[in-house]
Amino acid sequence: MQTEMMRPLLLLPEMLLVVGALTALLGGSFVPRHQQWMIRVLTAGVLLAVIVTAAIGMAGPTRTAFDDSYTVDTATGVARILASAATLLVLMLAADEIAGTARESETCALLLFGAAGTVLLAGAHDLLVLAAGFLLATIPLYGLIGLVFTARGAEAAMKTYLMGALFGILLLLGVTILSGLTGSTGYAELTNALADVPPAAVTGAAVALVAGLMFKAGGVPGHFWVPDAAQGGNATAATFLTTVPKIGAMVAVYRLVGILPDAVPWPALIATVAVASMTLGNLAAYWQSDPRRLLGWSTVSQVGFVLVPVVVAGTSDLALPSLLVYLTAYTATNIAAFAVTAALPDRRDLGDYQGLATQRPWLAAALVVALLGLVGTPPTGVFVGKLTTATAAWDGGHGWLAVVVFINTLLSLFYYLRWIVPTYRQPQRDAPARADTRPRRQWSSLTAVTAAALSLAAGLAGGVVWTVVSGP
Repeated sequence: MQTEMMRPLLLLPEMLLVVGALTALLGGSFVPRHQQWMIRVLTAGVLLAVIVTAAIGMAGPTRTAFDDSYTVDTATGVARILASAATLLVLMLAADEIAGTARESETCALLLFGAAGTVLLAGAHDLLVLAAGFLLATIPLYGLIGLVFTARGAEAAMKTYLMGALFGILLLLGVTILSGLTGSTGYAELTNALADVPPAAVTGAAVALVAGLMFKAGGVPGHFWVPDAAQGGNATAATFLTTVPKIGAMVAVYRLVGILPDAVPWPALIATVAVASMTLGNLAAYWQSDPRRLLGWSTVSQVGFVLVPVVVAGTSDLALPSLLVYLTAYTATNIAAFAVTAALPDRRDLGDYQGLATQRPWLAAALVVALLGLVGTPPTGVFVGKLTTATAAWDGGHGWLAVVVFINTLLSLFYYLRWIVPTYRQPQRDAPARADTRPRRQWSSLTAVTAAALSLAAGLAGGVVWTVVSGP
């Protein structure tokens, strides 16, 4: 491992995201509204540049910056690419909603700031960097959700803000306890120092830190805001907040448990959160009739699946690759599902999708691929993700978690079928023909089909994805 104080090329992706966000924010103030599309093009260019530079950086060895407080390794490289690619897809989807509006450049800036915070969370190797990444990834969400000037949007923004404040305090409390007990915030120093600290104090700090990160991931116990924000925000916000922050938060949890001593029962803690997220998310989704609210609860359950390999971190070599494979597949699949709802904004009840396969066959196909993908049906990418996470749990001596993954996968099938069945059911003959009251959203439809194709590709090329995320 090469230790470096700072080299611009090492942190070029992060710098591009932050500079791009500032440029979009300031530049938007001087560009006329009818030419704000230039800010969107600039944002897309920044994200493409980040993907390219991150891919080049993954070929190198693991390196650190700022006196070991930030790590650039395979996990950080994958997070950089996933967060940027997901934000690019969200930007495509957003074109239908923000083009020509008064908040076009602000939306672009918030998306870039949120992506930068996500990447910072993933690479954090110091508690202070973790706290900075948490704030940078969280604050843009409040703005994105609040861009919808409706009562439901205002309620969602307020709930997210209050929950974010509460869990942010919990995370900072954990940082304070650990740094106060050891006099250090760096992961390398904490790994050695925590062995001499009372396990009860470290356990309390670990609970606070994991709870704070679960707010970012949208898992139990920090999940309360997710269904409301998915339902109350616009499609751009709903897609971004249920996808991108999870990437950084889950990698951060994986790195965090790596510094905890064996005396702390962190595998039991993570396993409890995983099972609670899977089960609660699935059971709550059963009763939802609003597609976005259903997907909001679905994302809560998906956090539980992603947490499974974290339980066996350090005891199975499959843990980190299976975590990254799952995140890759989930990112494409979840965006495809939300993009379909963005393309059909007037259909806010599952029954409204009746006959969609006849009216919009490509969109219906993308929806089926996305929903069966979230279930974990082959040949989609999430199937590979669930298979590898269950294998990692079995390999790490937690075979019962693999059984829980199977049972919850079976449970989830039924509420996804509540959406799939009407999509392919013909409307009744005496029913009036349904006509969408808004112009067709071509960019959202294109995003849905593209993301669904990526989900299938991740499944069909699962071996290649596994090789890439396994690192050099």
